[in-house]
Amino acid sequence: MCSPLVLARVQAALDRRAFVGAGMAMTATLAAAGLGARGVSARQATPAATPVGRSVIAGYANVVDLTHTASPTFPVYPGTGQMEMVVQNSYEADGYYSNRLTLNEHTGTHVDAPAHFFSDGATADLIPVERLIAPLVIIDISARAAGDPDAQLTPDDILAWEMANGALPGGSFVAMYSGWERRLADPDTYVNVDSGGVQHYPGIHPDAAVLLVNERDIVGIGVDTLSQDFGASTDFATHVAILGAGKYGVENVANLGSVPPAGGMVIVGGPKHLAASGGPARVLALF
Repeated sequence: MCSPLVLARVQAALDRRAFVGAGMAMTATLAAAGLGARGVSARQATPAATPVGRSVIAGYANVVDLTHTASPTFPVYPGTGQMEMVVQNSYEADGYYSNRLTLNEHTGTHVDAPAHFFSDGATADLIPVERLIAPLVIIDISARAAGDPDAQLTPDDILAWEMANGALPGGSFVAMYSGWERRLADPDTYVNVDSGGVQHYPGIHPDAAVLLVNERDIVGIGVDTLSQDFGASTDFATHVAILGAGKYGVENVANLGSVPPAGGMVIVGGPKHLAASGGPARVLALF
């Protein structure tokens, strides 16, 4: 009969073989997807964000992922620098898999904290957690944005939403849906820079931002584009109004067209690294 120590060593060896075998299978899958020992191909297509399926959470029957998959090809604000992703540990060499990431905090679906624009503003790690779960309001300007890349969500859009749905709930997270994510198949059209170097995509008009922070009770705003401000903005007045009021913004929100305009909740899985001006976030809608 083998001693307990020998049996433990045999079991460990068997477990190790099973682990490495599974790792080899995963490595083959990663290779097929364009991931290899030298990192991620810059030509790899960015997977589209999709609904995560049905569940029951606190009385809500549906959960939708409002987060795009970040990758080295996901479009970023000009001058930010693309995300870099390199395999640091491989199954073959190390018995486990990990990547080293280099990215700006404002990459992919991400939070802008007040500190992004204001030296005395709260950093993302200090945003109170109760503000990261909120009633979700979605204001649809996609019809207008389809014909005008410089379209902006205006105070009239907010008032029209309230005429149809009632007053904005207290502590709301207000998101603009422009349908802009359809352009992600061609990242250049998502950033949409003209020959003069000016970006063109929808955003929230500063007057609407001022109305939201002065006359309504919100925790933050979201947009399905690169910026809270429309692309051609030079003064970032919407950022100034929202972040200056101690609210937060979420940019590059996904799948807003899959969620009702009212009656839902949002969970913003915000970043929590020290002194964060913002950072990638996992955002979920419940309805």
